[in-house]
Amino acid sequence: MEIPWIFNLAGSMNGYMEEFKEKYDIRWPKLTPGTLIRRYKRFMADVRLEDGSVVTAHCPNSGRMTTCSDQGHPVFLSYHDKASRKLKFGWELIRMPESMVGVNTLVPNRLVQLAAQNKKIEEFLPYDKVRREVRSGRHTRFDLQLTAGDLPPCFVEVKNCTLVKGKIAFFPDAVTTRGQAHLKELRRQVENGLSCFMFFVIQRMDAEILKPADDIDPEYGRQLRKAAEAGVGIIAFDVHLDLVGIRLRNRLPCIL
Repeated sequence: MEIPWIFNLAGSMNGYMEEFKEKYDIRWPKLTPGTLIRRYKRFMADVRLEDGSVVTAHCPNSGRMTTCSDQGHPVFLSYHDKASRKLKFGWELIRMPESMVGVNTLVPNRLVQLAAQNKKIEEFLPYDKVRREVRSGRHTRFDLQLTAGDLPPCFVEVKNCTLVKGKIAFFPDAVTTRGQAHLKELRRQVENGLSCFMFFVIQRMDAEILKPADDIDPEYGRQLRKAAEAGVGIIAFDVHLDLVGIRLRNRLPCIL
């Protein structure tokens, strides 16, 4: 799904918080409001629009979406009039009682890419260039690769987190063997002397800390702890989002 409505922030590290108070990393396209009828087959959602008509929207999220896919809640759709798209509407946001929640799993990758390009993350300051979808090993791709001059490359894997209970964000919301493989490869690259980071973007505004969801995927939690012990950096940010756009907001502690 294309996101043509992304724009870059300018500014120095010193102006980081002031910039983010006033601007968005990403502005949504025109949003169509509706009410969620049901989400099914992972990638489809039936939505009743304000005029009473029902449309089927693409759900750009393969997770369980626990705590952010309840029937009857307000949702907001983007529209993409391309001949190649079977489903013209895309599900972007849902308004839950605790917070607005971003559904689109492509958004966090772009948020972190923009933050790296515009020197918004302290750990990424030494790097000048950002590449997306870079292969590492035979079977693994990482979301971002950061490079600068003669510095060894830095790999960054970005995860979208929407499961929040009692002010605690949990990841993952379903068993993820792919996520486990990413952690193993990050650990291998660190052991080979490279810098690597796991970056969690919590696409909502009601979390205070992040923890691995050991009750859902205990192996992921085990691999995350092993990765951290090996030197993989663990970063978590929540966001500010509304019907205009979204931006990275606060860095949250990760309790492993």
